[in-house]
Amino acid sequence: MKVHFIAVGGAAMHNLAIALHLKGYQITGSDDEIFDPAKTRLEKYGLLPAEYGWFPERLDYRPDAIILGMHAKADNPELLRAREMGLKIYSFPEYLHEQAKDKTRVVIGGSHGKTTITAMILHVLKYAGIETDYMVGAQLEGFDVMVRLSDTARFMVFEGDEYLTSALDRRPKFHVYMPDIALISGIAWDHVNVFPTFEEYVELFRVFASMLPNGGKLIYCAEDKEVSAVADSLHQEIEKLPYHLPEYTVDNGITKLKNGEGETPLLIFGHHNMLNLEGARLVCEAMGVSSAVFYEAIASFAGASKRLQTIGTGKDCAIYSDFAHSPSKLKATIHAVKEQFPGRKLTACMELHTYSSLSAGFLGEYEGSMDEADTAIVYYSRHALQLKRLPDLSPEDVGKAFGKDDIQVFNDGEKLREYLFSLRGKHSNLLMMSSGNFDGTDLKALAASYTSGN
Repeated sequence: MKVHFIAVGGAAMHNLAIALHLKGYQITGSDDEIFDPAKTRLEKYGLLPAEYGWFPERLDYRPDAIILGMHAKADNPELLRAREMGLKIYSFPEYLHEQAKDKTRVVIGGSHGKTTITAMILHVLKYAGIETDYMVGAQLEGFDVMVRLSDTARFMVFEGDEYLTSALDRRPKFHVYMPDIALISGIAWDHVNVFPTFEEYVELFRVFASMLPNGGKLIYCAEDKEVSAVADSLHQEIEKLPYHLPEYTVDNGITKLKNGEGETPLLIFGHHNMLNLEGARLVCEAMGVSSAVFYEAIASFAGASKRLQTIGTGKDCAIYSDFAHSPSKLKATIHAVKEQFPGRKLTACMELHTYSSLSAGFLGEYEGSMDEADTAIVYYSRHALQLKRLPDLSPEDVGKAFGKDDIQVFNDGEKLREYLFSLRGKHSNLLMMSSGNFDGTDLKALAASYTSGN
C-alpha cells in the first residue's frame, strides 16, 4: 500500500504515518511546518519531508490513499490535486476506522479523562498479554508510538475526541469510529467555536452512544448527571454499565485503592483519577481482564504525559504539569493535589490557550474553578488572541471572570516567568496547567529553581 499524508506533522498524523510504515506501507507526506517531537520522530523513521510546503506534483505516483490532517485547509493544493485525480481521500479518523472495521472497537469518549482512561486500559492490556491496536492522544511510557495497527489484534482501542474530523468532514471524530464498547467519562461544555451552545455539545454524546449496536456495551460515569441523562435516553438493546467513585484512602502522600482483597497502592492520585480508574476497570473487564489482574496491573501505572505529571520534587515540595484547561479540569486537578497533600500550600498556574478559554463569552464558565488553590495565577498571550482572531481581553476582566479576589493575571510571558522563577518550594506544591506551553517556559528549569531550597 502507498499512502500519502497531507499535513503529516500533526501529533496524531505523524504517529499514524509511523504506524503504517512499521506495518510495511510505503509512506510519503507533506506539511508547511513540522515541530518536535514530530520532526525528530519522523526523521528517525526516514519519513520527514525533504522540504516544507505543498507539492501537488508529488502525487503523480498515484498513492492508494490520501490521509488528510485537520491542519490542512479545504483549498490545500495537494488536496485539490488529489480530488482532481480521483484518488481515495480519508480523514485521519476514517482511515483508522477502515483499519479497524473487522475488529471489536472500544471508544473512550468524554470531555475529560479520555487520554488517562485510554492509557490505563492499554497499560493493563499489555500487562495481561492481550494484543490490541490503539490510538491514544499522548505519549505513554512503554509504548513507542501513539498509534498501533496490525492484522492480528482482535480489538482496537480509540481515544474518542469530539472535535471535527477534517476540513471536509464536519462530523465529530468519535462518531466515525462506530463503537462496539463505548465509555463516556463526563460532559462539560468545550469547543465553543464549533458547538456554540451547551445543548449542541451534549447532543454529540447522545448521538455517539446511540451508535452502539444491539448487544453493545455503554460504560458511563453515573456521578455526572449529563452523562446519566444520555444513558437514560437510549432505547437500543445494549448493556449499560454505570460506574461510581471507588473507595480509596490517602496516607502520607500515597493513594491506596480498596479492592475485594485489601488495598492497592497507586502511583496516581486524585478523585477524578479514581473515577477514571473505575471506568477503565469496567472496559478491561468487557475485554476479558479479571478485576484481580486489573488491580495488579494498575499499581504500576504512572500516568500519561502531562496528566498530573511530576516535573520535580524536593524534601517537602513538588511541581506538577497537567493538560487541564477547561473549568471542570482545573477544579478537579487542583482538588486532587490539595487532597493528596493537605499539609502543603498550593500555587496553581493555568494558561488560557484554547479558542474556548480565550472567548469572552465563555470566560464566565471559569468562576470558582481555582478557589481551592492558595495562590491562583492565570496567564494568557495577546499573540494567541491575535492568531485566533479574537478581541483583546483585559487582565481585570479575566480576573473578574474567575471570581477569586486575590487571583494574579499575567499577559506578558517574561513577567510571568520572572514571578514563577522567584518562587521556592517550602511545604508547598506548584501546579502548572495548560494545553499549550506558557509561551515556551522551560518547566524542567522551573522545577530545578522551585525545588532548589530542598
